[in-house]
Amino acid sequence: MNHGTVIVADDDASIRTVLNHALMRAGFLVRTTGNAATLWRWASAGEGDIVITDVVMPDENAFDLLPKLKKQRPDLPVIVMSAQNTLMTAINATECGAFEYFPKPFDLNEMVNTVRRAMQARKPQRPDGRAAAGAELPIVGRSAVMQEIYRVIARLTQSDLTVLISGESGTGKELVARVLHDFGTRTGQPFVVAGATALEADAAARDLVRQAEGGTLFLDEIGDWPADVQTRMVRLLQDLDMRLPAAPGKNPVRIIASTHRDLRRLIEQGGFREDLFFRLNVVPVRMPPLRERPEDVAELVQHFFLEAERQGQPLRSIDPEALEMLRRHAWPGNVRELENLIQRLLAIHAEPVITSQMVAGVLHEPKPAAPPKRPGDADITLAGFVETYLSEHFAKLGGQLPDPGLHDRVIREVERPLIMKCLSVTRGNQIKAAEILGVNRNTLRSKIRSLDIQVQRG
Repeated sequence: MNHGTVIVADDDASIRTVLNHALMRAGFLVRTTGNAATLWRWASAGEGDIVITDVVMPDENAFDLLPKLKKQRPDLPVIVMSAQNTLMTAINATECGAFEYFPKPFDLNEMVNTVRRAMQARKPQRPDGRAAAGAELPIVGRSAVMQEIYRVIARLTQSDLTVLISGESGTGKELVARVLHDFGTRTGQPFVVAGATALEADAAARDLVRQAEGGTLFLDEIGDWPADVQTRMVRLLQDLDMRLPAAPGKNPVRIIASTHRDLRRLIEQGGFREDLFFRLNVVPVRMPPLRERPEDVAELVQHFFLEAERQGQPLRSIDPEALEMLRRHAWPGNVRELENLIQRLLAIHAEPVITSQMVAGVLHEPKPAAPPKRPGDADITLAGFVETYLSEHFAKLGGQLPDPGLHDRVIREVERPLIMKCLSVTRGNQIKAAEILGVNRNTLRSKIRSLDIQVQRG
């Protein structure tokens, strides 16, 4: 039985062959080509019921061709596939009106099922102009889990639905919210961030909603909100529901929320309002921790190197052993922790290549045991310093949880006096000081220079 004709355009002959066989077995007629010119000639002449096309072809980029195709044949479903597996590719595919986007390599059965679904739909797709192909986004990664997130985000940019972004601290939840705003229908309108402290009074909460009029209200870390703020937000959302839409089919404010907490468990424990959860959990998006996508570490490192270069630093590289150390690390602070670590490495070391010794010096992995203390030696362990610092800091906060910047302040405020104390005990002997601290001698010398520590010998 003939279910329709599919045009497959890809300059890779093996992909054309695989798709041709799979689609023919599924009952479709197939025409294949390796260039965009032939695809345009066939499709503009009315041939084909569905198009599957690669993005990059020898004669033309598919994102340049798609607007012309949609104008000529608005009912033609186009499925885009690409080896350039970035969030920008997924967004461009969606904004060009693609029926679906597939990162390469793709699941063949899923592709065939999507063709069947597209054949059933056969309805016009949104032909909006796309974002600039060269635009860069801060969400980086080509792992399978990130590819699925890109596809979801790309669809959500073209909707006005409420989104709840979950994930551990440092996974990029606010970055996702900003992408949904900046590349969605409300781009150019206000993007207002609302934390618990900004919603402590009714008047302040209403003012935030007014500020976000026509744009996006981002509710940050709602799992940490106290009960009165949760109640206030329920009332605000009820008020928004009662207002007339600002435009046909468009709400006055788009709501995007984030949380690092398990809200369902909090509801069971009585710590979060169930009605607020259901209002916000319309479309859930989970950002995975970095430990679940170690294959993305290399690309993230390169991304941070390029960011540093744009800020005036020389471009660096990293040796394979050092990169493998970063891949193996658990990253409890996720992408934010990796970014901070790269920044510290680039600040401490001027060498063009980041080595495993440099990484070990800042990664805080297990170090060789320090020599046994002799009677009378001062207790200068890092654990002792940090414990004292954290205890004092926690007391100053009145028992509240420390803010996310605490880690960097610990490094700044503890590292310099620790090194100075160690050099004092060893009478300026940097070799012995490095052994006690458990760091490489070159790392210690670099830290002494960067922290402007004067070494007194004798």
